Amino acid sequence: MKQQKTVVIIVGATASGKTNLSLQLAKHYKTAIISADSRQCYKELNIGVAKPSQQELNSIKHYFINSHSIQENVNAQVYENYALNAVEEIFKHNDIAIMVGGTGMYIKAFCEGLDEIPEIDLSVRNEIINSYIKNGLVWLQNKVEKEDLEFWSCAEQKNPQRLIRALEVKRSTGTSITQFRKNKTKKRSFNIIKIGMPLSKLQLHYNIDKRVDAMIDGGLVEEARILLPYQNLNALQTVGYKEIFEYLHEDLTLNKAVENIKSNTKKYAKRQLTWFKKDTSIKWIDKEFFNKISPDSFQFLTV
Repeated sequence: MKQQKTVVIIVGATASGKTNLSLQLAKHYKTAIISADSRQCYKELNIGVAKPSQQELNSIKHYFINSHSIQENVNAQVYENYALNAVEEIFKHNDIAIMVGGTGMYIKAFCEGLDEIPEIDLSVRNEIINSYIKNGLVWLQNKVEKEDLEFWSCAEQKNPQRLIRALEVKRSTGTSITQFRKNKTKKRSFNIIKIGMPLSKLQLHYNIDKRVDAMIDGGLVEEARILLPYQNLNALQTVGYKEIFEYLHEDLTLNKAVENIKSNTKKYAKRQLTWFKKDTSIKWIDKEFFNKISPDSFQFLTV
Protein backbone atom coordinates (compact mmCIF):
# COMPACT_ATOMS: atom_id res chain seq x y z
CA MET A 1 0.00 0.00 0.00
CA LYS A 2 1.45 3.35 -1.04
CA GLN A 3 2.25 5.72 1.84
CA GLN A 4 0.07 8.79 2.00
CA LYS A 5 1.78 12.09 1.29
CA THR A 6 2.46 13.84 4.59
CA VAL A 7 3.38 17.34 5.74
CA VAL A 8 5.10 17.45 9.13
CA ILE A 9 4.58 20.88 10.69
CA ILE A 10 6.85 22.04 13.53
CA VAL A 11 5.35 24.86 15.59
CA GLY A 12 6.22 26.77 18.73
CA ALA A 13 7.39 30.10 20.05
CA THR A 14 10.26 32.06 18.59
CA ALA A 15 13.68 30.83 19.80
CA SER A 16 12.31 27.44 20.89
CA GLY A 17 14.53 25.31 18.63
CA LYS A 18 12.16 24.74 15.70
CA THR A 19 14.76 25.39 13.02
CA ASN A 20 17.18 22.81 14.39
CA LEU A 21 14.51 20.08 14.46
CA SER A 22 13.28 20.98 10.98
CA LEU A 23 16.79 20.58 9.59
CA GLN A 24 17.19 17.19 11.30
CA LEU A 25 13.90 15.96 9.88
CA ALA A 26 14.60 17.29 6.38
CA LYS A 27 18.00 15.61 6.31
CA HIS A 28 16.53 12.33 7.58
CA TYR A 29 13.76 12.26 4.98
CA LYS A 30 15.91 13.88 2.24
CA THR A 31 13.23 16.46 1.66
CA ALA A 32 12.66 20.22 1.62
CA ILE A 33 11.44 22.74 4.19
CA ILE A 34 8.64 25.30 3.83
CA SER A 35 8.94 28.24 6.21
CA ALA A 36 5.79 29.42 7.97
CA ASP A 37 7.30 32.66 9.20
CA SER A 38 5.64 35.88 8.06
CA ARG A 39 8.92 37.83 7.99
CA GLN A 40 11.61 35.43 6.79
CA CYS A 41 10.09 35.53 3.31
CA TYR A 42 11.42 39.07 2.78
CA LYS A 43 14.77 39.07 1.02
CA GLU A 44 15.71 42.49 2.45
CA LEU A 45 15.34 41.33 6.08
CA ASN A 46 18.04 39.11 7.51
CA ILE A 47 19.51 39.63 10.98
CA GLY A 48 16.30 40.83 12.64
CA VAL A 49 14.19 37.85 11.50
CA ALA A 50 16.59 35.08 12.56
CA LYS A 51 16.75 33.30 9.21
CA PRO A 52 18.59 29.99 8.99
CA SER A 53 22.28 30.48 8.20
CA GLN A 54 23.41 30.57 4.59
CA GLN A 55 25.08 27.20 5.15
CA GLU A 56 21.76 25.73 6.35
CA LEU A 57 19.90 27.26 3.40
CA ASN A 58 22.47 25.77 1.04
CA SER A 59 22.27 22.31 2.60
CA ILE A 60 18.45 22.00 2.50
CA LYS A 61 16.08 23.56 -0.04
CA HIS A 62 13.83 26.10 1.69
CA TYR A 63 10.61 27.63 0.40
CA PHE A 64 9.20 30.99 1.54
CA ILE A 65 12.59 32.32 2.60
CA ASN A 66 13.94 35.24 0.52
CA SER A 67 10.96 34.67 -1.77
CA HIS A 68 9.35 38.13 -1.64
CA SER A 69 10.22 41.82 -1.40
CA ILE A 70 9.22 44.09 1.49
CA GLN A 71 7.32 46.14 -1.11
CA GLU A 72 4.97 43.22 -1.83
CA ASN A 73 1.75 42.60 0.08
CA VAL A 74 2.16 39.19 1.71
CA ASN A 75 -0.64 37.83 3.89
CA ALA A 76 -2.19 34.52 4.95
CA GLN A 77 -4.06 34.21 1.67
CA VAL A 78 -0.85 34.65 -0.32
CA TYR A 79 0.86 32.13 1.95
CA GLU A 80 -1.85 29.51 1.51
CA ASN A 81 -1.45 29.56 -2.26
CA TYR A 82 2.35 29.67 -2.12
CA ALA A 83 2.68 26.81 0.39
CA LEU A 84 0.21 24.56 -1.43
CA ASN A 85 2.20 25.01 -4.65
CA ALA A 86 5.44 24.30 -2.77
CA VAL A 87 4.03 21.10 -1.27
CA GLU A 88 2.86 19.95 -4.68
CA GLU A 89 6.39 20.46 -6.02
CA ILE A 90 7.99 18.60 -3.10
CA PHE A 91 5.56 15.68 -3.42
CA LYS A 92 6.76 15.07 -7.00
CA HIS A 93 9.97 13.67 -5.49
CA ASN A 94 9.20 12.85 -1.85
CA ASP A 95 6.29 11.56 0.24
CA ILE A 96 7.13 13.88 3.15
CA ALA A 97 7.47 17.67 3.33
CA ILE A 98 8.55 19.67 6.39
CA MET A 99 6.94 22.96 7.41
CA VAL A 100 8.30 25.06 10.26
CA GLY A 101 7.35 28.39 11.78
CA GLY A 102 5.55 30.38 14.39
CA THR A 103 3.01 32.36 12.37
CA GLY A 104 -0.17 30.64 13.51
CA MET A 105 -2.48 32.25 10.96
CA TYR A 106 -0.28 31.11 8.08
CA ILE A 107 -0.24 27.53 9.36
CA LYS A 108 -4.02 27.62 9.86
CA ALA A 109 -4.46 28.93 6.31
CA PHE A 110 -2.34 26.11 4.94
CA CYS A 111 -4.07 23.37 6.94
CA GLU A 112 -7.67 24.57 6.78
CA GLY A 113 -7.89 27.16 4.03
CA LEU A 114 -9.14 30.73 4.16
CA ASP A 115 -12.24 32.38 2.85
CA GLU A 116 -11.73 34.69 -0.11
CA ILE A 117 -11.59 38.39 0.84
CA PRO A 118 -11.96 41.06 -1.87
CA GLU A 119 -8.83 42.91 -3.02
CA ILE A 120 -7.92 45.78 -0.71
CA ASP A 121 -7.15 49.25 -2.06
CA LEU A 122 -3.44 49.85 -1.44
CA SER A 123 -4.04 53.51 -0.59
CA VAL A 124 -6.43 52.46 2.20
CA ARG A 125 -3.84 50.08 3.62
CA ASN A 126 -1.06 52.66 3.49
CA GLU A 127 -3.21 55.33 5.12
CA ILE A 128 -4.03 53.03 8.05
CA ILE A 129 -0.42 51.91 8.49
CA ASN A 130 0.89 55.48 8.43
CA SER A 131 -1.73 56.59 10.95
CA TYR A 132 -0.87 53.65 13.20
CA ILE A 133 2.84 54.49 13.07
CA LYS A 134 2.08 58.11 13.91
CA ASN A 135 -0.59 57.56 16.59
CA GLY A 136 0.19 54.14 18.09
CA LEU A 137 -1.70 51.04 19.16
CA VAL A 138 -4.34 52.78 21.28
CA TRP A 139 -5.43 54.84 18.25
CA LEU A 140 -5.68 51.66 16.17
CA GLN A 141 -7.67 49.85 18.88
CA ASN A 142 -10.11 52.76 19.17
CA LYS A 143 -10.65 52.89 15.41
CA VAL A 144 -11.34 49.16 15.12
CA GLU A 145 -13.70 49.21 18.09
CA LYS A 146 -15.60 52.16 16.62
CA GLU A 147 -15.68 51.01 12.98
CA ASP A 148 -15.93 47.21 13.35
CA LEU A 149 -17.34 46.30 16.75
CA GLU A 150 -18.26 42.84 15.47
CA PHE A 151 -14.61 42.01 14.87
CA TRP A 152 -13.39 43.89 17.94
CA SER A 153 -15.46 41.72 20.26
CA CYS A 154 -13.50 38.61 19.23
CA ALA A 155 -10.19 40.15 18.15
CA GLU A 156 -6.61 39.73 19.36
CA GLN A 157 -6.82 43.29 20.62
CA LYS A 158 -3.08 43.79 21.08
CA ASN A 159 -2.07 42.42 17.68
CA PRO A 160 -1.59 45.40 15.32
CA GLN A 161 -1.33 43.26 12.18
CA ARG A 162 -4.74 41.67 12.83
CA LEU A 163 -6.28 45.05 13.69
CA ILE A 164 -4.86 46.75 10.60
CA ARG A 165 -6.15 43.90 8.43
CA ALA A 166 -9.65 44.17 9.91
CA LEU A 167 -9.76 47.94 9.52
CA GLU A 168 -8.58 47.89 5.89
CA VAL A 169 -11.18 45.25 5.00
CA LYS A 170 -13.95 47.22 6.69
CA ARG A 171 -12.98 50.48 5.01
CA SER A 172 -12.49 48.88 1.58
CA THR A 173 -15.60 46.69 1.51
CA GLY A 174 -17.92 48.26 4.07
CA THR A 175 -18.24 44.77 5.60
CA SER A 176 -16.70 43.29 8.75
CA ILE A 177 -13.89 40.81 8.11
CA THR A 178 -15.85 38.35 10.27
CA GLN A 179 -18.51 38.14 7.55
CA PHE A 180 -15.95 36.61 5.18
CA ARG A 181 -15.22 33.80 7.61
CA LYS A 182 -17.44 30.84 6.83
CA ASN A 183 -15.44 28.58 9.15
CA LYS A 184 -15.57 25.79 6.58
CA THR A 185 -12.39 23.76 6.74
CA LYS A 186 -11.04 22.79 3.31
CA LYS A 187 -10.08 19.15 2.97
CA ARG A 188 -6.47 18.61 1.97
CA SER A 189 -5.36 15.70 -0.16
CA PHE A 190 -2.41 14.93 2.13
CA ASN A 191 -1.87 13.96 5.76
CA ILE A 192 -0.82 16.62 8.28
CA ILE A 193 1.15 15.96 11.47
CA LYS A 194 1.82 18.85 13.83
CA ILE A 195 4.66 18.82 16.36
CA GLY A 196 4.94 21.41 19.12
CA MET A 197 8.24 22.57 20.63
CA PRO A 198 7.65 23.38 24.33
CA LEU A 199 10.23 25.05 26.57
CA SER A 200 10.07 26.27 30.14
CA LYS A 201 9.44 30.00 30.45
CA LEU A 202 12.89 30.40 32.01
CA GLN A 203 14.65 28.62 29.13
CA LEU A 204 12.62 30.41 26.46
CA HIS A 205 13.38 33.83 27.93
CA TYR A 206 17.07 32.93 28.18
CA ASN A 207 17.09 31.88 24.51
CA ILE A 208 15.36 35.11 23.48
CA ASP A 209 17.81 37.30 25.41
CA LYS A 210 20.74 35.43 23.92
CA ARG A 211 19.33 35.69 20.39
CA VAL A 212 18.69 39.44 20.65
CA ASP A 213 22.23 40.05 21.93
CA ALA A 214 23.56 38.02 18.99
CA MET A 215 21.46 40.10 16.57
CA ILE A 216 22.92 43.32 17.93
CA ASP A 217 26.45 41.91 17.75
CA GLY A 218 25.70 40.66 14.24
CA GLY A 219 24.82 44.11 12.91
CA LEU A 220 21.08 44.64 13.45
CA VAL A 221 21.55 48.40 13.92
CA GLU A 222 23.38 48.70 10.61
CA GLU A 223 20.73 46.58 8.85
CA ALA A 224 17.94 48.76 10.27
CA ARG A 225 19.78 51.91 9.21
CA ILE A 226 19.76 50.70 5.60
CA LEU A 227 16.04 49.90 5.88
CA LEU A 228 15.14 53.26 7.45
CA PRO A 229 13.67 54.69 4.19
CA TYR A 230 11.20 51.74 4.18
CA GLN A 231 10.22 51.89 7.85
CA ASN A 232 6.56 52.60 7.10
CA LEU A 233 6.06 49.43 5.05
CA ASN A 234 3.95 46.72 6.65
CA ALA A 235 6.85 44.25 6.47
CA LEU A 236 8.81 46.40 8.91
CA GLN A 237 6.08 46.74 11.52
CA THR A 238 7.74 44.01 13.49
CA VAL A 239 9.66 43.47 16.71
CA GLY A 240 13.36 44.14 16.34
CA TYR A 241 13.21 46.73 13.62
CA LYS A 242 10.63 49.06 15.18
CA GLU A 243 12.71 49.48 18.34
CA ILE A 244 15.95 50.10 16.43
CA PHE A 245 14.16 52.66 14.26
CA GLU A 246 13.23 54.49 17.48
CA TYR A 247 16.89 54.43 18.49
CA LEU A 248 17.95 55.77 15.09
CA HIS A 249 15.41 58.58 15.48
CA GLU A 250 17.02 59.28 18.88
CA ASP A 251 13.80 58.50 20.73
CA LEU A 252 15.56 55.75 22.70
CA THR A 253 19.06 54.88 23.82
CA LEU A 254 20.48 51.72 22.29
CA ASN A 255 20.36 49.94 25.65
CA LYS A 256 16.67 50.81 26.02
CA ALA A 257 15.93 49.71 22.46
CA VAL A 258 17.60 46.34 23.12
CA GLU A 259 15.68 45.99 26.39
CA ASN A 260 12.42 46.71 24.53
CA ILE A 261 13.22 44.17 21.81
CA LYS A 262 13.73 41.49 24.44
CA SER A 263 10.55 42.42 26.30
CA ASN A 264 8.41 42.66 23.14
CA THR A 265 9.80 39.39 21.78
CA LYS A 266 8.81 37.62 25.02
CA LYS A 267 5.30 39.06 24.73
CA TYR A 268 5.14 37.86 21.13
CA ALA A 269 6.30 34.38 22.17
CA LYS A 270 3.54 34.27 24.78
CA ARG A 271 0.93 35.13 22.11
CA GLN A 272 2.32 32.42 19.84
CA LEU A 273 2.02 29.78 22.57
CA THR A 274 -1.50 30.92 23.46
CA TRP A 275 -2.49 30.43 19.81
CA PHE A 276 -0.89 27.00 19.45
CA LYS A 277 -2.13 25.67 22.80
CA LYS A 278 -5.67 26.00 21.45
CA ASP A 279 -4.87 23.52 18.66
CA THR A 280 -5.57 20.05 20.07
CA SER A 281 -4.08 18.34 17.00
CA ILE A 282 -0.53 19.38 17.97
CA LYS A 283 1.67 16.66 19.49
CA TRP A 284 3.89 18.40 22.04
CA ILE A 285 7.33 16.82 22.29
CA ASP A 286 8.58 16.77 25.87
CA LYS A 287 12.03 18.14 26.64
CA GLU A 288 13.58 14.73 27.34
CA PHE A 289 12.44 13.37 23.97
CA PHE A 290 13.92 16.35 22.16
CA ASN A 291 17.26 16.08 24.01
CA LYS A 292 17.58 12.43 22.97
CA ILE A 293 16.19 12.81 19.47
CA SER A 294 17.83 10.70 16.78
CA PRO A 295 16.83 9.46 13.32
CA ASP A 296 15.24 6.38 14.92
CA SER A 297 12.97 8.68 16.94
CA PHE A 298 11.44 10.07 13.76
CA GLN A 299 9.54 6.83 13.13
CA PHE A 300 6.75 8.02 15.42
CA LEU A 301 5.82 10.62 12.79
CA THR A 302 4.55 8.04 10.31
CA VAL A 303 2.79 5.75 12.76
